[in-house]
Amino acid sequence: MTGHNQTPEAAGVVADAYSGNWVDRLAPEITRPYLRLARADRPIGTWLLLLPCWWGLTLAMLSDGRAGWHDLWILIGCAIGAFLMRGAGCTWNDITDRHIDGSVARTASRPIPSGQVTVRGAVLWMVAQALVALGILFTFNTAAIALGVLSLLPVAVYPFAKRFTWWPQVFLGLAFNWGALLAWTAHAGRLEVPAVVLYFAGIAWTLFYDTIYAHQDAEDDALIGVKSTARLFGRDSPRWLRWFLAGAVSLMAVAIILAVPDGRMAALLVALCGPWAMGWHMHWQMRRLDLDDNARLLMLFRSNRDAGLLPVPFFAVALLL
Repeated sequence: MTGHNQTPEAAGVVADAYSGNWVDRLAPEITRPYLRLARADRPIGTWLLLLPCWWGLTLAMLSDGRAGWHDLWILIGCAIGAFLMRGAGCTWNDITDRHIDGSVARTASRPIPSGQVTVRGAVLWMVAQALVALGILFTFNTAAIALGVLSLLPVAVYPFAKRFTWWPQVFLGLAFNWGALLAWTAHAGRLEVPAVVLYFAGIAWTLFYDTIYAHQDAEDDALIGVKSTARLFGRDSPRWLRWFLAGAVSLMAVAIILAVPDGRMAALLVALCGPWAMGWHMHWQMRRLDLDDNARLLMLFRSNRDAGLLPVPFFAVALLL
C-alpha cells in the first residue's frame, strides 16, 4: 500500500490509473511496471481500440447476412489483439515520449520516466506483445493480414505527430480505428466502401474523445511545446466537439445505409439506432463538459467506452431481422 509520504513514482503507482485496479492489487510485483507500461491498469484504451473492430465485424455480417464460428473467433481474436497491440503501442509511445513524460505532472509517474523500466526492457516488452498479436493476425485471411501489417505505419508515426502538427488526434484516430477495416475484411475477405466510411466515423469519434482527454495536459503541453487539438481549439473546443459528434454519427449512419442490403428495412432501421444512441451519449458528455476540471475530463473520456459500445447491440439485433 502507498505510504502517506510516498510519491506515486516511489510507490510505482501511475497517476492517472484507476484507483484499486487489478494490477496494483493482484499482479505479481515484478510484473507491475510492465503491465503499467502496457496500460493494463487503464483498460479504456483497449476498449477504444477494440470497439471499431466490433463495429466492422457486426456491420460486415449484417451486410452479407452471414455469421459463422469463424466470426466468433474474429470477435475474440480482435479482443485479445486489441489488448496486446494497445499495450505494444503504448510501450512504443512511452519509449519515444520518455523525456516529455518526465516534464508533465500526469505522466511523470509512468514506468520509464520514473525509472521502473529501462528503455531496453521496454523495447523487449513491446516486441513480445507485438509478436503474440501477430500470431493471432495470421489466423485471419490474407487481405486482413496485409491490413494488419499496414496498421503498423500509423502506430509508428503517432507518437511523433504532436511534435509537427496541431492535429495529433487525427493520427491517433488513423491508428485506433484501423480495426474497423481489418475486422470487416477478416469476415468479408475484401475491403469495401462501408468499412472505409465506418473508419472515418471512428476517426471523428477519436477527435471528440481525445480532444477532451488532451485538455488535461494543455497547460503542461504549452510549457514544453507539445501540440494538440486541445491547445489549438482552446476555449472554442465545445464548438469543435459538436462538429466531431455530428461527423461521427452521420458517417456511421452512412456506413450502415451503404452496408445493409435493399429490402431489409427493419434491419436498417434497427441498425441506425446505433449511431443515434452513440450520439445521444456524446451529447450527454457535452452537457457535462468542464474544461477546467481535470477529474471531469478524465471521467468523460473514460465514458466513451459506453458510447462506443452502444451501436454494437443494435447491429447484433439487426442481424436477426
